[in-house]
Amino acid sequence: MAVSLYHIAVDAHDLPAQARFWTQVLDWQVLYEAPDEIVIGAHEHALPGLCFLPVPEEKAGKNRLHIDLAPDDQDAEVERILRLGARRVDVGQGEDATWVVLADPEGNEFCVLRPKASLID
Repeated sequence: MAVSLYHIAVDAHDLPAQARFWTQVLDWQVLYEAPDEIVIGAHEHALPGLCFLPVPEEKAGKNRLHIDLAPDDQDAEVERILRLGARRVDVGQGEDATWVVLADPEGNEFCVLRPKASLID
């Protein structure tokens, strides 16, 4: 049986704001919007997408799962994403890390890596 990664579900308080932030970061679009779910993606047939779902509780602790972004220019991309509303966070990565840890407007950590040519470099 074949399986594909379909959505990454993201718990959120302000679904429209989170969707807007991530569509700008990834240059994606809103594909579906309802009061209890917003789905974004590159287009409706490009997997995976991000699905924002409402939750009442606050985020507690470091994410157990996070997104890694691989830009062409790490420094430029970090600055662009900071202007979109992200903030730098320290999760213990150390000064010699080759990645930059940021958090989206609701505090979900993600990493901006150095440029990558494959999944194993």
